[in-house]
Amino acid sequence: MAGATLMRADLINADLTGANLTRADFSRADLTKTDLTNATLLKAELTDAILNDAELVGANLSEANLFRARLKGADLSNATLIKANLSHANLVGADMMHANLTEADLFWAQLNGADLTHAS
Repeated sequence: MAGATLMRADLINADLTGANLTRADFSRADLTKTDLTNATLLKAELTDAILNDAELVGANLSEANLFRARLKGADLSNATLIKANLSHANLVGADMMHANLTEADLFWAQLNGADLTHAS
């Protein structure tokens, strides 16, 4: 599914565990409660995507664009978000333990209640 165009797609509760979604376009898609554990979302487009309560454990979101994405309660533990754009994202209550946020853009991101224990 690398490079797939899934703009505005309804993927609620989908199982995309381990999927290669490099450069996929999920703009405005609804991925609520979707399982993206260990998925590769390198340079993926996720502007305005809804990822509330999604499982992104160990996912690679390096250089992904998550501008204004909604990740409320999402599990991003052990995720790689190197150079990811998380500006204006809603990460309220997100689990980001051990996430790699090297050079990630968190400008105006909402982080209330987010767990950033051991994130780097």
